[in-house]
Amino acid sequence: MTDCFIYDAIRTPRGKGKKNGSLHEVTSVELATQVLNNIKDRNDLDTSDIDDVVLGCVTPVGEQGADIARTAVLKADYDQSVAGVQINRFCASGLEATNMAAGQIMSGQSQMTIGGGVESLSRVPMGSDGGAMVADPSVAIQNYFVPQGVSADMIASKYGYSRDDVDTYSVESQNRAKAAWDENRFDKSITPVKDINGLTILDHDEFMRPETTMQSLGSLDPSFAMMGEMAGFDATINQRYPEVESVNHVHTAGNSSGIVDGAAGILLGNKEIGEKYGLKPRAKIKGFASIGSEPSIMLTGPGFVTDKLLKNLGMSKSDIDIWELNEAFAAVVLRFMEHMGVDHSDINVNGGAIAMGHPLGATGAMILGTVMDELERTNKSTALATLCVGGGMGTATVIERV
Repeated sequence: MTDCFIYDAIRTPRGKGKKNGSLHEVTSVELATQVLNNIKDRNDLDTSDIDDVVLGCVTPVGEQGADIARTAVLKADYDQSVAGVQINRFCASGLEATNMAAGQIMSGQSQMTIGGGVESLSRVPMGSDGGAMVADPSVAIQNYFVPQGVSADMIASKYGYSRDDVDTYSVESQNRAKAAWDENRFDKSITPVKDINGLTILDHDEFMRPETTMQSLGSLDPSFAMMGEMAGFDATINQRYPEVESVNHVHTAGNSSGIVDGAAGILLGNKEIGEKYGLKPRAKIKGFASIGSEPSIMLTGPGFVTDKLLKNLGMSKSDIDIWELNEAFAAVVLRFMEHMGVDHSDINVNGGAIAMGHPLGATGAMILGTVMDELERTNKSTALATLCVGGGMGTATVIERV
């Protein structure tokens, strides 16, 4: 196996995923293009040395369709020899794309690749692509399909997490994100989004709500109670988990991930290509894995895939210095911490998607870059990034600082 190194990691700020968001007028292709251009310029690359660009995109329809990775490669004026491919593993797409790009190098088939992802939820709404998992009764009934929010509420109900538990976690996410921005912890990775004249459109994560308190969160109504009770999804998931008397709907807009726009890219390569450009490796990809998990509760995959990956690598949880798990819903992180025996002080130390938002196809690459920056900032060695995935899956990656 060939060592695969991370040479750079770049992300845009996250813009509110609504029509009044700062990035609403910027197309998905343009977001991805600006990330690719910044990787090229920051590292002074001859793009003919890049073998492939792999981008996650969860809703590849409309302007995000037709292989957005290749489209962005062409728009960024990369050499025509650079291939591009779009992949979809739902919320883990950006991390899975990076793993696939790394796998090309580790197998010796490529010398330099870019992994990452993009999603503009203000322009291409979540669910626009449909799908049999949701719409075909022969699939949905067999697997006790429910929306993710109901799954998250079932996790809280099954494992005993109260509304105060999930709100307390969410206030801390906001506080940590604010501290990270105040202390410029993201400076190494953030690339401002600019307009055609080179003027900055957005240079910060605009979804953050640092004024959040337990009182303000407590005033919010549960987001998934009506669909659970009126649409019958509570009854559906209770058939799968009859030991749970009823679903306690604890998740709200304040303790769930935010809908945002954004893009990210990770520059990967072998030792020789880094030496050619005089690039210093920042981290090494130790390994990665994906796994399937129970599809109705859906969001418990991170614990299982972490078990699998650590076993594959001959590692234990004590070998991991920093943990990063996408904050799809607060109960997802609470369950992972319980499953793994991880202390809150060691996970999502700079906040997460509850505070800053979750641009579906890009988040996995974003959190990998964030945790690499944190290893360097704190002079620590090893980190694990993971995400829960729709349909019952989990994806994880371990990196080691060089």
